[in-house]
Amino acid sequence: MFYAFTKRCIDIIAASLALLFFSPVIIIIALVSMITSEGPVFYAPERVGKDNKTFKMLKFRSMFMYKINGKQVHAQKYLEGNQKLLRQYQKSSYKLYNDPRITPLGKFIRRYSIDELPQLINVIIGDMSLVGPRAYQKDELAHQQSAYPQTKKFVKIILTARPGASGPWQTSGRSFINFDKRVEMDALYVSRKSILYDIWIIIKTPISMITGRGAI
Repeated sequence: MFYAFTKRCIDIIAASLALLFFSPVIIIIALVSMITSEGPVFYAPERVGKDNKTFKMLKFRSMFMYKINGKQVHAQKYLEGNQKLLRQYQKSSYKLYNDPRITPLGKFIRRYSIDELPQLINVIIGDMSLVGPRAYQKDELAHQQSAYPQTKKFVKIILTARPGASGPWQTSGRSFINFDKRVEMDALYVSRKSILYDIWIIIKTPISMITGRGAI
């Protein structure tokens, strides 16, 4: 009870201050996005949150928009319709190296995790926490648990907590860590319930952003 209450207070206060601090960066990225690439500034993919409930996770759009049957759609929809690319994406643990869908601005903001800044709003409204396990796609969880059956027990633990804007995975290598190791790491984090560990991850997060280690 103490951990949950304290964690939520830290989330609201710290995310509000961070949103205020990063507001000039958010405005600049939004303007550059509008000038350099056709499409909406923000992207809100559906993710699985606490208690297996889905929510819209806010991000800066980092990919091109595509036209399918005369309708403009996000690159994720394009991927779902491209079986060759989709198989490569799934085989590579739901990531693509040298992804052709990413815009020039997108490469920059993804490398330094700037595309994740809008998630501060998700933290304030309670969909996410500043620190927590990674927020997974529904089909990613289903597909990966099928490929790694031993991970089901870890996923069950992960879904008892709010996903995090940052977390052990985000500060320890990101895309260098495959799903099976990632969920084990996240489950261990959830089981620890440590405010001091949360603060340590918050301190490490800017370093991970600056170095861009593991970003694709």
